[in-house]
Amino acid sequence: MAAAAAEEWDSGSEAGPTGDWPPPAFSPVNGKARTESEAGASVSGSSEAKVDDGNIQEAESSLREGLSLNYEEARALLGRLEYQRGNVEAALRVFDGIDLQAAIQRLQPSLSEKPLSKQSNKLRSDSSNSGSQHAASLVLEAIYLKSMSLQKLGKAMEAAKQCKSVLYAVESIFQCGIPGVMVEQKLQDTVSKSVELLPELWKQAGAYQEALVSYRRALLSQWNLDDECCTRIQKRFAVFLLYGGVEASPPSLASQTEGSFVPRNNLEEAILLLMILLKKFFLGKTYWDPSVMEHLTFALSMCGQTSVLAKHLEEVLPGIYPRTERWYSLSLCYFAASDNEAALNLLKKLLNKNESPNDIMALLLAAKICSSSYHFASDGVEYARRAVKDVKSLDGHLKSIALHFLGCCLAKKSKIASSDHQRSLLQTEALKSLNEARSLDHHNPEVIFDMAIEYAEQQNMHAALKCAKDFIDATGGSVSKGWRLLSLVLSAQQRYSEAEVVTDAALDETAKWEQGPLLRVRAKLKVAQSLPMEAVEAYRGLLALVQAQRKAYGTVNNSIEEEDKVSEFEVWQGLANLYSSLSYWRDAEICLQKAKALKAYSATTLHAEGKMHEVCEQIQNALAAYFNALSMEVEHVPSKVSIGALLSKQGPKYLPVARCFLSDALRLEPTNRMAWFYLGKVHKHDGRLADAVDCFQAASMLEDSDPVERFRLL
Repeated sequence: MAAAAAEEWDSGSEAGPTGDWPPPAFSPVNGKARTESEAGASVSGSSEAKVDDGNIQEAESSLREGLSLNYEEARALLGRLEYQRGNVEAALRVFDGIDLQAAIQRLQPSLSEKPLSKQSNKLRSDSSNSGSQHAASLVLEAIYLKSMSLQKLGKAMEAAKQCKSVLYAVESIFQCGIPGVMVEQKLQDTVSKSVELLPELWKQAGAYQEALVSYRRALLSQWNLDDECCTRIQKRFAVFLLYGGVEASPPSLASQTEGSFVPRNNLEEAILLLMILLKKFFLGKTYWDPSVMEHLTFALSMCGQTSVLAKHLEEVLPGIYPRTERWYSLSLCYFAASDNEAALNLLKKLLNKNESPNDIMALLLAAKICSSSYHFASDGVEYARRAVKDVKSLDGHLKSIALHFLGCCLAKKSKIASSDHQRSLLQTEALKSLNEARSLDHHNPEVIFDMAIEYAEQQNMHAALKCAKDFIDATGGSVSKGWRLLSLVLSAQQRYSEAEVVTDAALDETAKWEQGPLLRVRAKLKVAQSLPMEAVEAYRGLLALVQAQRKAYGTVNNSIEEEDKVSEFEVWQGLANLYSSLSYWRDAEICLQKAKALKAYSATTLHAEGKMHEVCEQIQNALAAYFNALSMEVEHVPSKVSIGALLSKQGPKYLPVARCFLSDALRLEPTNRMAWFYLGKVHKHDGRLADAVDCFQAASMLEDSDPVERFRLL
């Protein structure tokens, strides 16, 4: 009877077992009738009625006698009614009288005992169990509402402790976890709300480590949560891990099954949670939440795993994203993963005349991708010009970016021009576009940097030096490639000591892990100044740094920007070239073997091997090595120059072939002074003295402006 009466009260009606009790204008706390206006004021929360222990006890006694409830259950009902009417402080006074530990001790035996095997006893046990569950529901809900009351009063720490006591009570009552069946819905709702609320309260109280523990406990313990509740907790936990600014310790191994993945940091744990949420959606267990994919995009981008992100974007069911939007997002992922061809193919589909041919962002991305490759430079020019044409005239920033990419694509296209006249026109147009881009956006350092590179490659070192200084001013000297550019321009002007001072100053301002390219420039400056032993020491320092990075981060280093990396292969190759120039053949061979062990098939290594054969007068072996290098990299300029130089020494019948290789090398790299020099020798042997003079003059001019490292390596 008591349980049935309590259920009738719990259903939302204010009718008791003997008619309308208490009446609508009756306050169970104050124990007296109110006027209609007073009752309305109480419901709206504007009443400031004072609560005293005498009135609470009087109302409590009435409930216990009328509904046959015990002390805690009666107070739970009274407190809930006051909470629903907005009397938070009054509800809190009522809830304070509930002894949770005493309630746990009474409820634990009846809810923990196993059902009897006989049918008759089983029915009686189920009835008793239902009544005990309802009593537990009343008491636990009261403590949950007490926690909510404290939260509304701004007492987040006390609220969290009360909410935690609810979960402790549930664990004490259901020691084997909450069973999946035969659990009263009201009780399950209270438990679910408490599990969901606790970490939020800890966050409000500033106890972030407690919040982390509560999140993990919510997801790992047996609370019998439904999919929607679990989904909300997982999403909030992932957001907290990503943006909370608190470093979480890895989950305890004791809570993991054998062979399962254990996250090592916040980022990995957040990614794992977000992937679980996506899987739930794909299985139809929850609704689609676009913010989950947004958070996963951020997390995977942070750790450089954009190829994984592309896979998840491809798995999203059709109809959720417009296909053009999906193509653009996928192209961004593949571009970030250095798969430019896949990214460009997607953009071509997007920019088709039947899709979105005037999508400015897609046009700009396509132009940017094309600007990094000689083969796609012509396509890039077309995309950039379309972007310049379609962009709104008032949007100076976007127009500046379009002109910037147009200039870069034109510069790339000029490198493969079929004639000197066409190359000159393209170079002029490239500089014009870059200057116009800079005029629209004076403070864009990337435009200034690319202008400096273009001026330097066109042998205008004065303008290149000015742009390099402007770039350093624009970035505040915080970008190392600006200092490297300045050093290379100074080295091209034969001002090696000044270039070394700039490099040393940059090293002092650069983090240890990012010093690789600067150390490589310093080593090459030592070589240019004919200081071989100091160059060897510089290379040794660089090698130590690269090997330390490899041990610290492994073969894949996502914590250092690509432009700040120097591979161990490059260092061994540089040492091999240095020892070869000093005629230390044994040391050079050892360094080459080290380089081969890291990259077995490399045009650079094969070319160095050919040089060693050539010095030892093993002509056939040298030619074989050079041709093997070209088979690995068809446009490897040093190998073309070496083949042309070697064939020019083999007699008149080889001169046309030598001239062909040298001309092709100059087509790919017009500023290669050695190609001009050997082409001059070919012309001299062939009797074309005027052409030979022009080639020697070009080689001499280029020697006076030859940097220690190619500008395009920046």
